[in-house]
Amino acid sequence: MNEGLAASSLLTETEIKDTISRDFESGGCGPPPSSSYSSSATAVTVFSTLVALCSSFTFGAALGYSSPAEFGIMNDLGLSMAEFTFFGSTLTIGGMVGAITSGMIADSMGRRAVSPPVCLQRTLGAMWVSETFCTIGWLAIPFSKGAWQLDIGRLLIGFGVGVLSYVVPVYIAEITPKNLRGQFTGLVEFFVSCGVLLTYFIGSIVSWKILALVGAIPCLVHLIGLFFVPESPRWLAKVGLEIEFEASLQRLRGENADISLEVANIKDYIESVEQLSKAGFLDIFRLKYAHCLLVGVGLMLLREFGGLKAFTFYTSFILDSAGFSSKIGSVVYGLVQIPGCAVCVLLLDKCGRRLVLLVSTAGSCFGCFLTGLSFFLKDLHWWEEATPILALTSILVFISFLTVGMAGVPWIIVSEIFPINIKGPAGSLVSSLDWFSSWVVAYTFNLLFEWSSAGQPLSRNE
Repeated sequence: MNEGLAASSLLTETEIKDTISRDFESGGCGPPPSSSYSSSATAVTVFSTLVALCSSFTFGAALGYSSPAEFGIMNDLGLSMAEFTFFGSTLTIGGMVGAITSGMIADSMGRRAVSPPVCLQRTLGAMWVSETFCTIGWLAIPFSKGAWQLDIGRLLIGFGVGVLSYVVPVYIAEITPKNLRGQFTGLVEFFVSCGVLLTYFIGSIVSWKILALVGAIPCLVHLIGLFFVPESPRWLAKVGLEIEFEASLQRLRGENADISLEVANIKDYIESVEQLSKAGFLDIFRLKYAHCLLVGVGLMLLREFGGLKAFTFYTSFILDSAGFSSKIGSVVYGLVQIPGCAVCVLLLDKCGRRLVLLVSTAGSCFGCFLTGLSFFLKDLHWWEEATPILALTSILVFISFLTVGMAGVPWIIVSEIFPINIKGPAGSLVSSLDWFSSWVVAYTFNLLFEWSSAGQPLSRNE
């Protein structure tokens, strides 16, 4: 879910190479690279990170909303299954547009709102603008009288989270000390899972309208908090605001911290990047980039067509169809994601990306197979009394293994494998394909499920 990690950030090329060599040459078992300007996290850094993570909570709430709200919306507004399916999938359409424009918005407007303003353009930072879209979208949903109003609200939320999914991981990576960067950016996926869990839990006890209003709360908290956190020092250095750059970095590292080496490092890197020839979009299809492009695109397609959005968006529908309580099952589904994210953080640097992905892919594939098997047995009226438990167990197996690796690790790999000169266009391509494949899965899943829940067309009608 960390779409933003695929796009260009202002991290140093040395840092990128250190990460790649540690995880692909030594299998991820080597120690983190030392840095003479590594430091502990200050209160300002922690607070700024927590404020930024409010958007990850928003992302999780958006992902989890359609599942508990499905039957309430369809009954109250008289939506057909096709209309609700389109409503659920519009999040990914907005996300695709947001992902394409996120890099441009973040680079031109900054990561957050600057106060006091340098100019109007820089006052309206990327996080501020995108959270405004999310807030408007959440508020539009409970006051909707028809399908098109719901779709507009969901579309606005999708655009907002599409931008945030790029900006937030980049902002966190740019404000944190080098030795703590991995742990802090790893919190993004954790907070997304927390947002999904809380949405499932609240959605089991309140109506879909109240649930949408609750979804706007983290957006408002984020908007308010942005006025109390510093702008990314790396972005300030990039746009030539020298005084603001050093002041922001000093505030993040502490009043008495020596930031001279880090300041020099950032300036040297920005100068070297400006001297590089910028690659166009078509340049990423050159033969020398074929391997990294194939890996990046392949991981994204595997991640989405593996069923991530189908299970997340329509958990309640799947469980109800299997005969298990959707209110209980959805909460359990959200709960198991939390330890999965924790295991991912613990194993990633010790075991390496490849091993974690292999285990995660095999386990989630097995969970998908068991889910299909449970509905196949149900259609044939075999072992019907155990089908609900088998379906729930299968879904939990799927999401448990998925969150350990395939949910977030592909974005980490994508952020590492592309050369710096094509990172921007390559990241946009990969993000767009991820959101597009998400839309395909989210839009077609319910229709295919009604056609054949067991995944084969003859089970119901012969």
